[in-house]
Amino acid sequence: MIRPVYLKQLEVGPMANFVYLVGDPETREVVVVDPAWQVDTILKTAESEGLKITGALITHAHYDHCNGLDELLGKLDVPVYVNAEEDAFVRSLGKGQNLFGSFPESSTRKLRSGDTVPAGKVRIEAIHTPGHTPGSQCFLAGGRLLTGDTLFVRGCGRVDLPGGNAKDMYESLTGKIAKLPGDTELYPGHFYGEEPRSKVSEEKAKNPYLLCSSLDVFLGMLGR
Repeated sequence: MIRPVYLKQLEVGPMANFVYLVGDPETREVVVVDPAWQVDTILKTAESEGLKITGALITHAHYDHCNGLDELLGKLDVPVYVNAEEDAFVRSLGKGQNLFGSFPESSTRKLRSGDTVPAGKVRIEAIHTPGHTPGSQCFLAGGRLLTGDTLFVRGCGRVDLPGGNAKDMYESLTGKIAKLPGDTELYPGHFYGEEPRSKVSEEKAKNPYLLCSSLDVFLGMLGR
């Protein structure tokens, strides 16, 4: 039996980012996924709905997905969950990489694929989906998958930025996301499609990147 999950989708910032509050509708404990741009809006939303934020989950380290992290941590003492490969990649870059955010070592918790994060009685599973970045990850909670910049409605994330890898993206899309049950709801990291969310079955039928019959076809779609 799938435990009921609270999920709130917030569109914020100049790049049509989605921030999510996800957690336990009974205990009202939630985590914030990809805190960026408008931390005051995130906190006011949580307060107005009687929610307690207990952690921050990061799908990937691009600045537009985590630029509110410092402000959030200045107001809440919560752990930050990042994929271990993403954390290592970002730290290897050193300073001066404006495309990427940074994570305070004292607050950072490193995840591997299959690890879970608690939000009240709800367990949120991390699924490593490299391609957009080396440590991109999606979060599965109660039949809902938060896909970050791995998968959009009728699209997929870029692979031409530092750390991007087209072969990894293809394997993440076809070998992981596409193999989830068809009724799994998909919640992307940006409002780039006609709708703010979709389902695995819909994307397998209509998303051109999931319709590629081979890696070579996928690479051709990307012009590579």
